[in-house]
Amino acid sequence: MNNKHLLTLHDWSTEEILDALELAKQLKEEQKAGIVHHHLKGKTLGMIFSKSSTRTRVSFEVGMYQLGGSALFLSANDIQLGRGESIYDTANVLSRFVDGIMIRTFKQSDVEDLAKYGSIPIINGLTDLVHPCQILADFQTVIEKKGKLKGLKMAFIGDGNNVAHSLLYGCAKVGMDIAVASPKGYECNAEVVKNAMEDAKATGAKITITNSPEEAIKDADAVYADTWVSMGQESDKEEKVKIFMPYQINKELFSLAKPDAIFLHCLPAYRGYEVTEDVIDGPNSVIFDEAENRLHAQKAVMVKLMK
Repeated sequence: MNNKHLLTLHDWSTEEILDALELAKQLKEEQKAGIVHHHLKGKTLGMIFSKSSTRTRVSFEVGMYQLGGSALFLSANDIQLGRGESIYDTANVLSRFVDGIMIRTFKQSDVEDLAKYGSIPIINGLTDLVHPCQILADFQTVIEKKGKLKGLKMAFIGDGNNVAHSLLYGCAKVGMDIAVASPKGYECNAEVVKNAMEDAKATGAKITITNSPEEAIKDADAVYADTWVSMGQESDKEEKVKIFMPYQINKELFSLAKPDAIFLHCLPAYRGYEVTEDVIDGPNSVIFDEAENRLHAQKAVMVKLMK
């Protein structure tokens, strides 16, 4: 790895992403076969959670165990990141105790500063800007179901949020076309779109940003939804539901994708809002394979960065 951190997928090369996905495939096969793979024996991962999560905590903690290491959970109550103690001091102190840090927080700058001031690998478990580990798991799932990434089309329907941003970065890097449909005023970050379009020039990926869910989903190989109301935005729920209801992925809209299109969702899902039950619980849905692959993709990241 040329990068010793995973801050955004924009920072990783195409080769680094594909290598991590190949390792994730290998680690999954080994785990299913009962083959022990203690690549990180004796290593410790510090896990900082300013935002709570079921999948992130369990997958990283179990992943470190399967790799022969251990994981230390640090909640917002345990660590006063940037408040009681400066990020500079936190990064330096934790660098003396643990071998890597996974952080799930609000500000991207917290992740960037930990990497800047610390001397150990930093893994972005989620920020308000990006969610790189999720997209590696998504790509692993697409490869399992479709056999490839390059040349396929991903459609993301909904809020131009951290998942959409990381899909833009990831698809651009691996040569996968992506169309993102969001309501006016809820489009993706302009700088992220610009960066992704620059990345796409090297791979030939086509990027489409639109307000039309029908345009985005047409002939898609994979269709992606996420919650309309992110953590910390609950006060906006009623207003956002009204704005986003035309972007609900229902059977009618999903029928515009390819007949063998798969449905993805990073979870938690709110049936009847961003997606209807007949889609998320239907035969094209791969959400639980996708959720499981968080474990294997993140193990690959930890091995690549911490071994």
